[in-house]
Amino acid sequence: MNTQSSTKHTIQNLVSIVGKQHVLIDDNDTRLYRQGRRYGSGQVLAVVVPGTLLEQWQVLQTAVNANCIVIMQAANTGLTGGSTPFGDDYDRPVILMSTRRLVGIQVINQGQQVICLPGATLDRLEKELAQFNREPHSVIGSSCIGASVLGGVCNNSGGALVRRGPAYTELALYARINDSGELELVNHLGVNLGETPEEILSTLENKNYQINDVINNSDCCASDHRYAHDVKQVDENTPARFNADPSRLFEASGSAGKVCVFAVRLDTFEKIPSQVFYIGTNSHDDLTEIRRFLLKDLPRLPIAGEYIHRVAYDIGAEYGKDTFMFIEKFGTAKVPAAFAMKDKVDGYLEKFGLRGLSDKILQIITKFMPSHLPKRMNEFRDLYEHHLVIRIENQDVEQVKLFLKDYFQHKASGDYFHCTDEEGRKAFLHRFAVAGAAIRYRDTHRSEVEDIVALDIALRRNDREWVETLPKEMDELIIHKLYYGHFLCHVFHQDYIVKKGVDPLAMEHQMWHLLDNRGAEYPAEHNVGHLYIAKPALKNHYQKLDPTNSFNVGIGQTSKLKYWK
Repeated sequence: MNTQSSTKHTIQNLVSIVGKQHVLIDDNDTRLYRQGRRYGSGQVLAVVVPGTLLEQWQVLQTAVNANCIVIMQAANTGLTGGSTPFGDDYDRPVILMSTRRLVGIQVINQGQQVICLPGATLDRLEKELAQFNREPHSVIGSSCIGASVLGGVCNNSGGALVRRGPAYTELALYARINDSGELELVNHLGVNLGETPEEILSTLENKNYQINDVINNSDCCASDHRYAHDVKQVDENTPARFNADPSRLFEASGSAGKVCVFAVRLDTFEKIPSQVFYIGTNSHDDLTEIRRFLLKDLPRLPIAGEYIHRVAYDIGAEYGKDTFMFIEKFGTAKVPAAFAMKDKVDGYLEKFGLRGLSDKILQIITKFMPSHLPKRMNEFRDLYEHHLVIRIENQDVEQVKLFLKDYFQHKASGDYFHCTDEEGRKAFLHRFAVAGAAIRYRDTHRSEVEDIVALDIALRRNDREWVETLPKEMDELIIHKLYYGHFLCHVFHQDYIVKKGVDPLAMEHQMWHLLDNRGAEYPAEHNVGHLYIAKPALKNHYQKLDPTNSFNVGIGQTSKLKYWK
């Protein structure tokens, strides 16, 4: 069969499984899926959107039989191009399978655990668990932009919530291609679902299993049980968490799409009443001492602790304003649809040479809207370079308040205030609006900006010199440096908006050398995508999961050829 007729035959088979409307081949229709939120893009033979787990399995069978590469994609909210094609130099056709229609969530063990299907979002899971007064692994940050539960597990994402660490489970249902090139379904979900793939997948999706079919084995974890201990070791000379940590790579966890995941089983967490403190200072040493107190001396770990540098505060306030206000008005559930609509509009505008027009219009509109940030936060912005927002369990609030009051009585470098509920909510929302603000800045300043160099790094737990100082020759090539991150675990996001004409890739490699000299690990939580090089432990994990190199090929700058040639 020649290539053209083979391609046509494959497309026909896919249409027969999911229906014509769910097999996308036109560039306008596939653009949203084959282009990363911040980084990476490429061509695909088709984007397929199955509506059931059985359809997902049948699409996978078709792709394998046609010798196609398979890229699994959930919400496409990643920042390193980890769930999109990259370039056009693949040795086989690429089928991208979007799981956005597979949104099932099954609560088990009286709300203590959940089973999530591939398209389940953190936002939806948070709402499902509210009736049990429980929460998912992550309830802030990525949940605001529609991130999926499975995407978090596959990419070791999360960690903003200090007690819970990166997303992790040893209980998953997934398909892999074995050493012999055969497709097999692996049921390590800890639920008796049947024997054949068809029976297993239908039983799970329809929840036709009984309570006694759920196996509760204490040897298999559904969350990272040791992270709370690790993050407290503030004198250790190693990072608390990072993507390539071999001890946190297990089958689907950290797989980065090198297997096809159908479901994961995860722990849920008690919803704990809390309050927020806002801290500002012009001395980074102040925040180091506060961090050490919170992790060493407080009886219970804080719930969250987020850092924002003044420059990131400003860029976020101006260029993340519409995202902030949209979430305030419509809630997080509407954000993915808004992004999809904007992407479609941008696609048409680019055809007429009007790239970035929608961003410029949005900026003009939001510029004339009233300030969206609390007055006391803006006052601290004017006074202080470094900002820390901490969320504390109610029973520890008085102890934290006494510590901060005493500490700043003897320090003129900073201050704090105890947030109202509204101030606390807006402080955290602003922190996470910062994450997309650099993209908006780039898209509205194309004549001045070449691109963004975006790093997420894990510093050593005992590193007191966590504020970066770049060599002058590098600093002069950068318009803005945005520093923000999960301060208590020393995981930082560093976005560099570089001047026109500067090679972002060359600068990124220079950054890596600086980070190596500081004993940092990278990436910390967004996984390698196509931006970073997979370190040996991570590459070995990928090769063990996918010996024929058929899933998410080229991830971590590995080989794109079959059998890893």
